[in-house]
Amino acid sequence: MSNHLSDRIKNMSTSATLAMAAKARELRNEGKDIIGLSLGEPDFNIPDFIKEAAKQAIDENYSSYTPVDGYADLKTAISNKFKRDNDLTYGLNQIVVSTGAKQSLFNVAMVVLNPGDEVILPAPYWVSYSDIVKLAEGVPVEVLTQIDTDFKMTPEQLEAAITPKTKMLWFSSPCNPSGSVYSKEELEGLAEVLKKHPDIYVVSDEIYEHINFAGGHVSIAGIDGMYDRTITINGVSKAFAMTGWRIGYIGAPEWIAKGCTKLQGQVTSGANAIAQRAVITALEAPVSKIKFMIDKFHERRDLVLDLLGEIEGFNLNVPEGAFYVFPDISAFFGKTLNGVTINNASDFSLYLLEHANVATVTGEAFGNPNCIRISYAASEKELKEAISRIKAVL
Repeated sequence: MSNHLSDRIKNMSTSATLAMAAKARELRNEGKDIIGLSLGEPDFNIPDFIKEAAKQAIDENYSSYTPVDGYADLKTAISNKFKRDNDLTYGLNQIVVSTGAKQSLFNVAMVVLNPGDEVILPAPYWVSYSDIVKLAEGVPVEVLTQIDTDFKMTPEQLEAAITPKTKMLWFSSPCNPSGSVYSKEELEGLAEVLKKHPDIYVVSDEIYEHINFAGGHVSIAGIDGMYDRTITINGVSKAFAMTGWRIGYIGAPEWIAKGCTKLQGQVTSGANAIAQRAVITALEAPVSKIKFMIDKFHERRDLVLDLLGEIEGFNLNVPEGAFYVFPDISAFFGKTLNGVTINNASDFSLYLLEHANVATVTGEAFGNPNCIRISYAASEKELKEAISRIKAVL
């Protein structure tokens, strides 16, 4: 009966990161010792002070439907966080709380895009951007960046990608999957191009902002002339290790926020009550409360780069944020390893899963066919063992 499914769902790709995680679970169930480096999920437990806030919310009987756009005191905490961390002023009518930053992105796409509108995606980009744009009947326009520019789009590349149909630019900084972080000067360069095209809006995905080793996060909404045309996306999944709590949010022009609230009211309504109460406590806490996680990610990054650097054929740059490395492994294309011919990044990633028992993700899912994504959101013991296995089978 699958032929009765809508064209919309039949044409949608399965999330490559979730598919690889499912494959890894399947192999584990068969008794194989799989090390999972495919998911973007911190391996830390949620900090105790946030757990206590959730328990208190249960005791205080926060069990009713929540406002569609989020509790007012949570939106106040988000507004204060934007001002404290990003020097951005968003009123409560410009903030919408959603069930994860992924829903925030989907809301924005559905609210802003019309059929045929083009959305520029610097590649590599997060795996779901392209399909979210397509679901909204937009057209993703990929701009391939290079490892020698740390996978960052240049103003010249942006200008060349713009057409009369361009409606939006979507990017993340720090970037999933590359770990790239745009500097203030780099964002100003992109903004100068965008100022010549005043009808183009920007989605700035900043969910990894605190996992940043570059010395400071910069929001493009804070660049001169960009505030009124930028939708800033954030959430608590990564920096606070709250992936399963599913809380994301936007700061945006009021008309976009109202549109997102209208849409969300017909799709999921308000986000989980207990999670929202816990997030108030998380956002009101100083960033120093989560610095131990950021420091550990920094140590792991250096460890992974050192170990992968010993493997011939891995072309590496130094990511400045998030918890991924994105090596170019195209040197292996055309080679035969243990009877398996490697034609592309998908072949390579599958080879590592089947022969090294290590789960990674093909770069093709992120718009870059020469790379694979390796998450270092795992223990040092697991990382050392995984890379030892990879080295052995190569």
